[in-house]
Amino acid sequence: MIEAYKKFLRNYTNFSGRSTRSDYWWVVLANFLIGFVIGFICGLTGQVQLAKTITTVYELAIIVPAIALVIRRLHDINKSGWYYFMFLIPIVGWIIVLVYLCTPSVNENNNYGPIAE
Repeated sequence: MIEAYKKFLRNYTNFSGRSTRSDYWWVVLANFLIGFVIGFICGLTGQVQLAKTITTVYELAIIVPAIALVIRRLHDINKSGWYYFMFLIPIVGWIIVLVYLCTPSVNENNNYGPIAE
């Protein structure tokens, strides 16, 4: 998980190339755990407003890297990064994007580069 998160932060503005399914889901898990820990610690101390502020700042800090990661993940299944905007389709769009994010990698070189390592 730590290696996937390091790779996520190193490629924070890289919208080309590929990211594996495990890299994507490890980062999702790490971001969930970071948010949970922030909320838990601030909840224990009674600082709910502080938790909201810290969480908002963190989410704003990782929004561009997260979008780049999703686009690289879509590239890994040989889909254009523009498929990311399918989540804007009411009701079913986010389901389609979720299915794409869960799809196994294409095991050969594709239009977006060599297999991600």
